[in-house]
Amino acid sequence: MTLRIALAQFDFPVGAVVQNAERIVAMIAEARDVHRADLVLFPELALSGYPPEDLLLRPGFLADCEAALQSIAASTRGIVAVVGWPQSAGAVVYNAASVLRDGSIERTYRKRELPNYAVFDERRYFDVDPDGGACVFEVGGINVGLVICEDLWFAEPLAETVRDGARLVLVPNASPFERDKHAQRDALLAQRVRETLNEGRGVALAYLNVVGGQDALVFDGASVLADGDGLIHAAAAAFEDHWLVADYDDGSGKFTHVHWPLEEDESRDGLAWRAVVRGTRDYCAKNGFRKAWLGLSGGIDSAMALAIAVDALGAGNVTAVRMPSRYTADLSNDLAAEQCDALGVELLTLPIEKPFQGYLDALADTFAGKAVDTAEENLQSRTRGALLMALSNKFGGLLLTTGNKSEYAVGYATIYGDMCGGYAPIKDLYKSEVFALARWRNTVAGAPVIPPAVIARPPSAELRNNQKDEDSLPPYDVLDAILLRHVDQEQSRAEIVAAGFDAATVDKVLHLVRVSEWKRHQAAPGPKVSRRAFGRERRYPISNGYKA
Repeated sequence: MTLRIALAQFDFPVGAVVQNAERIVAMIAEARDVHRADLVLFPELALSGYPPEDLLLRPGFLADCEAALQSIAASTRGIVAVVGWPQSAGAVVYNAASVLRDGSIERTYRKRELPNYAVFDERRYFDVDPDGGACVFEVGGINVGLVICEDLWFAEPLAETVRDGARLVLVPNASPFERDKHAQRDALLAQRVRETLNEGRGVALAYLNVVGGQDALVFDGASVLADGDGLIHAAAAAFEDHWLVADYDDGSGKFTHVHWPLEEDESRDGLAWRAVVRGTRDYCAKNGFRKAWLGLSGGIDSAMALAIAVDALGAGNVTAVRMPSRYTADLSNDLAAEQCDALGVELLTLPIEKPFQGYLDALADTFAGKAVDTAEENLQSRTRGALLMALSNKFGGLLLTTGNKSEYAVGYATIYGDMCGGYAPIKDLYKSEVFALARWRNTVAGAPVIPPAVIARPPSAELRNNQKDEDSLPPYDVLDAILLRHVDQEQSRAEIVAAGFDAATVDKVLHLVRVSEWKRHQAAPGPKVSRRAFGRERRYPISNGYKA
């Protein structure tokens, strides 16, 4: 017996219940009539979008979701559909997926393992049904099971589903992208199949992941199939919306691709680039922005942000603003112009000398007798921030910030200055990663999209004469190695020093991380690509006496 399944690897925006329901109805019909599927699967919480967060605390939202599911079920004919949605049951809410057939809801499965780590807060919103169990239903004479996302990371939900007779198990997901996650996921799928082996045959798995950017999260799709013998098929194209169609043969427990656009580049840099581009594009689109602004300094960070913005929105929808000061090198101005010419981006030039001098004049009496220091340096950045926000307000469009993870970690970014803006495309990339990604992006273009001289020059904020970042910070290879251990891997001072780093340097870096927490709490969101991104994934208190 053969079963054709269609997997809807698409973006289902959070909160767009009516629109999502209308799309799902149309897509069910398309899966049936165009792809000739017997079964169509939608991602985790497709109806509400993921994660709906505190929308789930609103009874009206939950009622709208239930009404929408009923309407979807009523229109489902000639095909079996599995749709994820938040199910309200009195005082509790479940992360659920319902099997729809012949105009009705045949049965509903409730997620059993609720993640409550990293970016996940599911125990804040959802309950586990103490009476819930496996979900197995028949399609075309084949027993099909259902588990949801985190359920697969525990052995028992799948094992129970197989004990109840499932030969093929559907796994709808809303799993955010992070570097190196694909290999971990594929190993898990192979392990789960091996655990169900019986006389050389295990359960086959159809793993569907949602795609698209949602605030700081980016979902990569990259859906995958696992045969009953443990063979993991090549992943579907990441960060792209696609119908994925495959035939499942119950005799062999194997899948055959019918329509399955394959992922062509699973390199770390290739995936990370597409993650930040997709995150930027979707954040703009979902918040009503067609155009973007950014300050272009001639340095690596703003050059990188410009290239991302152009890939995300198109050159005609991006405006760069060059804002030279008394300390700006001619090379910086030249490199900014060179990149805009290469990309076809409009470049405005707004010198900041007059407004900056106006601030200095206004403060002259108050600052009298005080040495020039970071206050005057930061005034330049804040002057630029004010000009950029004025342009965004006057002409519309989203202001993109250009800070990287290294800067945000140690506070080497000016609050209300270069941190002004609504979205931060490279917020989760360390400086060394920015350089690596810039080099990678230049290799896949017909001509460099980031001038090589930008990549080669020493980083500088250009807020005083002959300033270099390494005047204030350790070399970036050292700084980023310490930050990776402390921020991403949560290592203590003692562990980092034991790994061979200079104790005084470690103390300085960890002190900067602690005292910069207040800035990060006010920072714009940006696409998560790492294991531990600043924001919802790393929530340290601002007032914090712990220093280990």
